[in-house]
Amino acid sequence: FYMGRFEVTQEQYQQVMGRSPSYFKGMDLPVETVSWDDAQGFCKAASTKGSAKVRLPSEAEWEYACRAGTHTTYHSGDDAWALERAAWYQLNSDATSHPVGRKEPNTFGLYDMHGNVEEWCEDDLKWYYMGAPRDGRAWIDAPRGALRVLRGGSWGNARYVCRSACRYSRIPGHRRDSVGFRVVLEISSRTP
Repeated sequence: FYMGRFEVTQEQYQQVMGRSPSYFKGMDLPVETVSWDDAQGFCKAASTKGSAKVRLPSEAEWEYACRAGTHTTYHSGDDAWALERAAWYQLNSDATSHPVGRKEPNTFGLYDMHGNVEEWCEDDLKWYYMGAPRDGRAWIDAPRGALRVLRGGSWGNARYVCRSACRYSRIPGHRRDSVGFRVVLEISSRTP
């Protein structure tokens, strides 16, 4: 899979969906105030515009991409300064989202994996990993309306919520000015 270097911006969302629901306005700001259902609608619409499938990342894909080969608290290190270099969060955000790509990227070249806006993942919330798919695909088996996973923390979160390993959840219809998403482009495994 290919993961978006940035969180989906208001400009991108508007190009695909014809509007931007965001509270904080700016074409280079991440789109926010989007539910999991809204993000799914964006992915479906974006998929019809190209030849590849656009979707939300699985939780496993998200964490793999966030960590980018590291084993530290944040992809940039373990201490507060490491997060300061990589993220807009509670102590440096001035209670607002910021234009994407202004902080230090991880070694995969991905920006804002920590902070700025929380990011929806494809998965239903599971409290334990026993029985999880071993190939990184999303774990979906709950009824419609089940809690969905968010990762990465936001401009309004404390440091511990922005950790690479931190996971939390909301109902699919949840909207908040600190919640957005990034997408992945699914690659076919077929050989020509």
